[in-house]
Amino acid sequence: MNRICVYSGSNLGNKPEYKKCALQLGEILAQNKIELVYGGSNVGLMGKLSNQVLKNNGQATGVMPKGLFPKEIVNTNLTRFIEVVDMHERKKKMADLSDGFIALPGGVGTYEELFEILSWAQLRIHSKPVGILNVAHFFDPLIDMIVKAIQEGFMNQSNEKLFLVDTDPNSLLDKMKAYSPPNLGIKWRELQEK
Repeated sequence: MNRICVYSGSNLGNKPEYKKCALQLGEILAQNKIELVYGGSNVGLMGKLSNQVLKNNGQATGVMPKGLFPKEIVNTNLTRFIEVVDMHERKKKMADLSDGFIALPGGVGTYEELFEILSWAQLRIHSKPVGILNVAHFFDPLIDMIVKAIQEGFMNQSNEKLFLVDTDPNSLLDKMKAYSPPNLGIKWRELQEK
């Protein structure tokens, strides 16, 4: 894996474990020579993560729509900054650049990015690993919701294999390196050709 896209909050959250995990992940990415691809901000967990990657001589690419510049503070120390038109282009660009995805705690934007990339995996638009760093059990309710959707027949049991969960960044990265996508029988490109 050369590049990993990380989705995370533009706030730090209320628990020190969130910041600690973002810093740990940043250091691990740099040590493993894995470039960070993310939203480009210098605030919240995004800022802590990107600055930790850079502090440890790693590479960090930020992708941000121009409309967010006044709201989010751009990290001006990035290895590369890519300006895009809108949020749709941002998510596509980050996905295209990345070999895998990790979700750290965050808000609605983080959830939206995570669920879109999982939806793309379900449709086989991509077959890259998607990891959830379940820091301080932050994602337990979200994981429970996915399990509930499977139990209630809204999702296939194999969809549970579309994402990997761990509380430790090193362990999650190891799982992602060993990831083999499940065969869901759906291939978006084949559907488009019909």
